[in-house]
Amino acid sequence: MTAAPVTDSRLGILFMLSGMTLFTWNDALGKWLVADHPVAMLIAVRSLFGLAVLMPLILREGVANVFAVRRLPLHVLRVVVMTVDVACFYWAVGYLPLADVMTIYMSAPLIVTALSVLVLREAVGWRRWVAVLVGFVGVVIVLNPTGRFDLWPSLVALAGAFIFSCGVISTRMLRSASSLTLVGNQMVGGILIGGVALPFSWSLPGWADFLLLGLLGVSALAGHAMMNRSLQLSPAAVVVPFQYVSILWAVALDLVVWGTAPTARMGLGALLIIGSGLFIVYREQRLKRGVAGEGVPEVP
Repeated sequence: MTAAPVTDSRLGILFMLSGMTLFTWNDALGKWLVADHPVAMLIAVRSLFGLAVLMPLILREGVANVFAVRRLPLHVLRVVVMTVDVACFYWAVGYLPLADVMTIYMSAPLIVTALSVLVLREAVGWRRWVAVLVGFVGVVIVLNPTGRFDLWPSLVALAGAFIFSCGVISTRMLRSASSLTLVGNQMVGGILIGGVALPFSWSLPGWADFLLLGLLGVSALAGHAMMNRSLQLSPAAVVVPFQYVSILWAVALDLVVWGTAPTARMGLGALLIIGSGLFIVYREQRLKRGVAGEGVPEVP
């Protein structure tokens, strides 16, 4: 009776590690390509390839069933903010080390916690608020406002983390929609938004770069699929901490590909952000179990 959960947890961890590895390599590929191609092209072409991969599933379910959605304004808002988030990330990594941008983006769980109070009216107790504040201290350390501070790229990365968090909140509000609908809308939105911006920043890619641009979409879809499968197999508290392996990958890729070594401030900031995020995950799981001490309901 106990062997199955253990096996599932191990598989869940493996899927999460694989998914986050794909995401990080995808981000590194985006950093490589954005040096020669506009952000709009990365978004449009990766979305085009992603939609091509999804098309058999969409046809099987029926185009009308997949895209005929309720709460259309909220779906549109989600597509816009998630696309802008991707644009912010790719723009920021064009100027900053990959590990720095990913560390700033790891503040998203902290921002989601704060937004859940304002938007979803969820209760957040003092412990999680303290974790949010500690995490933002880590963000400030990574931004390094008193030292060498790349102002605009850092602020764009922070804005991207905030926009991504808004996308997470909107996804929670649309949790009754199917995953295929959410992903399909995202791909179509990326094609439309990136396509509108392309005439103002067109850069004709060669065949090799075009295929690499397509690989962005395919690897992102595969990463999402692995992460979703991980959460299906194992409790979030077990697998979510393994998301932070992406920072280790980012540091390694920065060092090997771009020759950029991590700084002490980035390491300290990352520890504070990761520690705060893990504590929030731990508290949320305890609250879901609804048990504290001698059966007294736990304070959020």
